[in-house]
Amino acid sequence: MSLTVVILFVDWLIIIFTFCLATTYILSPNSLLMNIKDKQKALNKIAKEIENCIICREGKIGVAVPGEGNPDADIVFIGEAPGKQEAASGRPFIGRSGKVLRALIQEAGLKEQDVFITSPVKYLPEYVTPTLADIEHGRTHLYKQFAVIKPKVVVLLGNTAAIAVLEQKFSIAKDHGKVIERDSITYLITYHPAAPLYNPPIKKDLIKDFKKLKKIIKQ
Repeated sequence: MSLTVVILFVDWLIIIFTFCLATTYILSPNSLLMNIKDKQKALNKIAKEIENCIICREGKIGVAVPGEGNPDADIVFIGEAPGKQEAASGRPFIGRSGKVLRALIQEAGLKEQDVFITSPVKYLPEYVTPTLADIEHGRTHLYKQFAVIKPKVVVLLGNTAAIAVLEQKFSIAKDHGKVIERDSITYLITYHPAAPLYNPPIKKDLIKDFKKLKKIIKQ
């Protein structure tokens, strides 16, 4: 066997070994864990930016509510703004509407630890209903979170969420259950989970929309 053939054979073995080593690293749980850790670190940094944001805090009450959940979630739920309980605790959807949402998430076959829950407006407005200026500014932080999480499905809970993410207004009564594909993300429009607390018949439509979500997930 000539020296050239031997060198080529050794080079080929090195290439195969390097490929196998790289593949093992990429697919290993530890490398995946590091990726999730990096994402969580990035989300923590965004949360700190929100806490220190003067514009976010103007005319608002309580502490920041950046969001919570899996930093590598395929599914993200977007609400409106924190309520009083959320503004006191710093956690999203822990009040009455939160119980509705979290029950629907489970009924859709999802686990809370596998999704991410947030809102475009990160503080409770003194005037309760977020203004367009609140939404437009909050969108800047929300888009940063999207860039880190990279969700496949986004559930828009009410008109504020739709305006923030899709930058257009919808009639939720008419458009709930609507699915929009944009930039490789599937968006599902539905009611805010507070809606059935004030109008109980809406609960039936919410359940129907979450059944559609279940089908989207299985696709």
